[in-house]
Amino acid sequence: MSLNKVMLIGNVTKDPEIRTTPTGQNVASFSVATNMNWTDQSGQKQSRAEFHNIVAWRKLADICGQYLHKGTKVYLEGRLQTRDWVAQDGTKKYRTEVIAETMQMLNRPGETQATPSQPDSFEDAVAAEGEEEIKIENIPF
Repeated sequence: MSLNKVMLIGNVTKDPEIRTTPTGQNVASFSVATNMNWTDQSGQKQSRAEFHNIVAWRKLADICGQYLHKGTKVYLEGRLQTRDWVAQDGTKKYRTEVIAETMQMLNRPGETQATPSQPDSFEDAVAAEGEEEIKIENIPF
């Protein structure tokens, strides 16, 4: 038995890029940042951002392209996939991506992108996210 499942809550770092494959399937690529907060041994608050490459296909790609924008808070479920290719200089490159299967926007109704109550830049988003720590008991699933 094996399991490949990813669940993320974070902020979109740039507007999704939509492309169409030669077979006519739409694909959206974007990045989501998550923030981990903790207090170190000396009592100082620490924060670390992780950036996740997201890929959505077909109808979900269309929805992501239409509704997600830089700064949007989003919940994603999917699976990890690593692809490889040979770069122009001949070196082998790897990229691990989250293949999104489910997406839910977490902004308040009517908010689709950064507003005065939301951060204007990703750095502000990471700082603001660091102010409110997500607790297990607050996650609705």
